[in-house]
Amino acid sequence: MAAAQNCMVTNDWICGEYLRSRSQELIDATIQHVGITAASVLIGLLVAFPLALLARRGRHFAGAVLGLTTVLYTVPSLAMFSLLLPFFGLSAALVVTGLVLYSLTILVRNILAGLEAVPQEAKEAARGMGYGPFRLLWEVELPLALPAVMAGLRIATVSTVALTTVGSIIGRGGLGNLIGDALPSFFKAQVLTASVLCVLLAVVADLLLLGLQRLLTPWTRMGGGSGGAGAGTAGSADTAAKAV
Repeated sequence: MAAAQNCMVTNDWICGEYLRSRSQELIDATIQHVGITAASVLIGLLVAFPLALLARRGRHFAGAVLGLTTVLYTVPSLAMFSLLLPFFGLSAALVVTGLVLYSLTILVRNILAGLEAVPQEAKEAARGMGYGPFRLLWEVELPLALPAVMAGLRIATVSTVALTTVGSIIGRGGLGNLIGDALPSFFKAQVLTASVLCVLLAVVADLLLLGLQRLLTPWTRMGGGSGGAGAGTAGSADTAAKAV
């Protein structure tokens, strides 16, 4: 018992006493981490969708949109936060905005790829049934593009879980705050626990989105494991043809 209680004094990597005594701190940091990540990905998706629609209007639009999102992704986080600081101050909105900008390169490319992969025959069948551009997009193209969209959403979410820790430089980094606070004294238990929780959040988020993807795209499972993307596209085209 004494050895377990002294693990914080001896600075052990695995320390049950740390988990017991700092449980509320860990919970608060985790909740902040999840909140910032969820807000960033959701807003990023809402911003990326119209950008992807703009990009598919032509080569010039695609070059401008994809080029801009790629440039934003290459900006170092410290520089990004410094540029955004005059607009948002030292707030969670600063971190969320930076993470949204970083997510765009992944989300825009996957949404655009999904929309461009929609079979031409499915779109022609819908137009033959009198579907206008708006209805065609929402009832045919988007459902068929869902596998690519969800794949991009999963990548963006896992990436954002990791990038959220950078917000610790302004005290809005969720579990990153604990890692940053522990580094000066190299508090091993805190560094390890916060790091493991970050990994677990990424894994859980990915599994939840994978489950949602499978629920929303049942046709991708119809061809068996060997069908791959081609089977998913064929199945989704058949689904769309039946719908129209």
